[in-house]
Amino acid sequence: MKVEPWARSNWSHTDLPRLKKGMVGAQFWSAYVPCGAQYLDAVQLTLEQIDLIKRLAELNPDHLSLVTSVKGVQETHRAGRIASLIGVEGGHSLGNSLAVLRTFYSLGARYMTITHTCDTAWADCSVGDQGASTSSEEHNPGLSEFGKAVVREMNRLGMMVDLSHASVSTMKDALSVSKAPVIFSHSSAFSLCNSTRNVPDDVLKLVALNGGIVMVNFYTYFITCNSTATIADVVDHINHIREVAGLEHVGIGAGYDGINHTPQGLEDVSKYPHLFATLMEDPRWSEEEVKRLAGLNLLRVFREVEQVREKWRLAAVMPVEELIPVNYLEGHTDCMYLGS
Repeated sequence: MKVEPWARSNWSHTDLPRLKKGMVGAQFWSAYVPCGAQYLDAVQLTLEQIDLIKRLAELNPDHLSLVTSVKGVQETHRAGRIASLIGVEGGHSLGNSLAVLRTFYSLGARYMTITHTCDTAWADCSVGDQGASTSSEEHNPGLSEFGKAVVREMNRLGMMVDLSHASVSTMKDALSVSKAPVIFSHSSAFSLCNSTRNVPDDVLKLVALNGGIVMVNFYTYFITCNSTATIADVVDHINHIREVAGLEHVGIGAGYDGINHTPQGLEDVSKYPHLFATLMEDPRWSEEEVKRLAGLNLLRVFREVEQVREKWRLAAVMPVEELIPVNYLEGHTDCMYLGS
């Protein structure tokens, strides 16, 4: 990116030349809006982000293709283009509406992060694990009954449930409810860096039982808990998750363009080959295993999520019509019609 002000920004890690240099085959683009938009215009802003992602792919058809399925990822990769997928980062984007969830799916979103850095009325975020939760007192920590309905509806749709940013209680509740594998789109190992944004070992074991995946984040404060880190530190997190959860349950979720401190040697998306080359120097890793880490594990999860969707479709499982109790929204309804 040569256009100011992003050329020298610490937050700029992604552009087409660097994606090509990094040999990126597929990328999730995050439809993210700040938590301050909750109970205000979060839904509209998220729709605008989805529109932007779609236009980005349409403006660069020689390089990017918007895809919504495992088949689409594979076909686009074979065609030599970068498969572009949409993720919605933060349950506050739903406006507490399952109809909005279905709309996001129809527009191409294939995962949703249950929470971001704020609680919703139906799910607690990782901030709550620091004793600063602002969630409703109307439900216990974790997922409310409406939150569990969100997870079930995501299963029915074929949308991946993302537990990065969730509290441990929310993680465990979602893992107990979901009939499809879950993902942690950008989290690391709590045992190596005790950030509440990372995944504890007991949850890693539950992820393995669920069939899900933890995709390692490159933000230095999630890797070493300070402002500096190296490729070796990232490898330590990958190896730890592999040892606790298993090879099939670890992936890469760098968080580029959403972080401002990156490890030495992994400064942007062009550096992925450096990470894989480092792993290939380790006798514990074979070429086939590195391929799984690089993307095959996520495709396996995505495929199994699609299979759950098809089973529920054949079983004629109907859309969930549940509404969130209005008392969960007390104090937040001034800008909403019927408290929806």
